Amino acid sequence: MARLVMKFGGTSVGSVERIKNVAQRVKKEVEAGHEVAVVVSAMSGETNRLVQLTSEVASLHDAREYDVVVSSGEQVTVGLLSMALQDLGINARSWLGWQVPIKTSAVHGSARIEEIDCSEIVKRFADGQVAVCAGFQGIGSDARITTLGRGGSDTSAVALAAALEADRCDIYTDVDGIYTADPRIATKASKLDRITYEEMLELASLGAKVLQTRSVEMAMKHRVKLQVLSSFEELPGTLVVDEEDIVEQHVVSGVTYTRDEAKVTLQQVSDTPGIAATVFGALADAHVNVDMIVQNVSENGKATDLTFTVGKNDLQPALKVLEGLKDKVNCKALVPDPNVVKVSIVGMGMRSHAGVAQTMFAALAEKGINIQVISTSEIKVSVLLAEEYTELAVRTLHSAFNLDAA
Repeated sequence: MARLVMKFGGTSVGSVERIKNVAQRVKKEVEAGHEVAVVVSAMSGETNRLVQLTSEVASLHDAREYDVVVSSGEQVTVGLLSMALQDLGINARSWLGWQVPIKTSAVHGSARIEEIDCSEIVKRFADGQVAVCAGFQGIGSDARITTLGRGGSDTSAVALAAALEADRCDIYTDVDGIYTADPRIATKASKLDRITYEEMLELASLGAKVLQTRSVEMAMKHRVKLQVLSSFEELPGTLVVDEEDIVEQHVVSGVTYTRDEAKVTLQQVSDTPGIAATVFGALADAHVNVDMIVQNVSENGKATDLTFTVGKNDLQPALKVLEGLKDKVNCKALVPDPNVVKVSIVGMGMRSHAGVAQTMFAALAEKGINIQVISTSEIKVSVLLAEEYTELAVRTLHSAFNLDAA
């Protein structure tokens, strides 16, 4: 007998028929003798609808009331799934965030989980009861409903699994696992049986949309074993585990990309100490996150170009800040470019293999793809390219690191 947390996203519970399908999946685990807690999202499209309603009522609204509205989608889903399970003869009840309780910070709209008291759920496990829990929500220190931000249901599931000391947290979604690349682009991409927490965290932060970044961070911190698998097909999934649980490690485990990047270049800024601090300090004060940074070598010791990337949604706020700094840093021109893509390779094996970056750069050069910016970590290399080369770059790197044959 194992203790499992099963999480189902919006597409998995997008209709009454799909909710009944989820109930059958849960019933199968219960009949195998497992203790089961289920975490569900709102039905697909429902949260967007609720967010739109808040905007239509008031463009500047009380964040506490916003949370009351947008958290209601999960309340519907837990009730419907509990009914579906009961209809199959399974002892089940719904739990909202405040009932568990899932205690969070009081930052409405983007709260962070601080503590989960699972004692009552554990008691009911002894009676064979399935706990059907609302994802995405909790209760703040002000005793008001809070939400965890978009994608928060994954975080809810992992946090609940950690609190319950579950044997595994299964994330059911519309794909059957984690692939070496987006199979819509790299047709020879293959599903990974296992991947490390560190690799999954890099992939999630670099554009892979299978798991939400915060949920992977939490799983790694609490060593919660994750499995990503399909809600719609009875297929083995991908396990996210410790490095020592993987027998043979590829040099590169995956290739990913994100189009949510915009490049900004400050041309001919003063090449003096404190200029970079001034620029990035002002952006930080405006809550603009900066990603990749490169500063060109100054030829005359007086002026240089400073290039960096921000999220596409942050481009206009960033330009507004920088326009106000142009005179202070003696910037001759401000050049934005939203038509870029960040392509990355990720793999634990990179730590012990030389020449990985050279292989990457040579493969791109052979296809005539120019690299604009480079950033690295111990287990990843990212390059900024013109957006038109996205698919070619992903396929080229997938082949260059022998992932076509994985």
